[in-house]
Amino acid sequence: MDARDTELKKELDATLHARRELGEEYESALVDSFLEKVDQRIDHAVERRVRRQFTEQQMAAARSGRPGATDSWGERFGFGIVSLVLAVPLSAIGVGAADLPGLLVSWAGIVGVNVVQAARTTPGLFGGLRRRSSRDGDWDG
Repeated sequence: MDARDTELKKELDATLHARRELGEEYESALVDSFLEKVDQRIDHAVERRVRRQFTEQQMAAARSGRPGATDSWGERFGFGIVSLVLAVPLSAIGVGAADLPGLLVSWAGIVGVNVVQAARTTPGLFGGLRRRSSRDGDWDG
């Protein structure tokens, strides 16, 4: 028995004692009062459980919403700065090796790496893949 059960038992004992002293004419009022206290206890317990489950669901969603727990604004900003700093020598190498096509290829690589990083750190940025439902068959048609 925990503390709440002993408090409820004391309330019941007090209600029964009051019923013995006051008589049967107050019985329904005493029972209603006791049941109201029980309802309040149940409401508080349910509210605590719902709050706890809601908090757990929010934490689970926050954890699953971001693949890497260490991803942060600073990491994304740093990745952007590093890619821009590396873009200068890569552009020079691309132009030196193949003129304009070399420059375009090097910048396509830089943009591609940044797009992949953005998609990794921001799930749903590009719409994501549609989840298959149980009604989807193996064949389209």
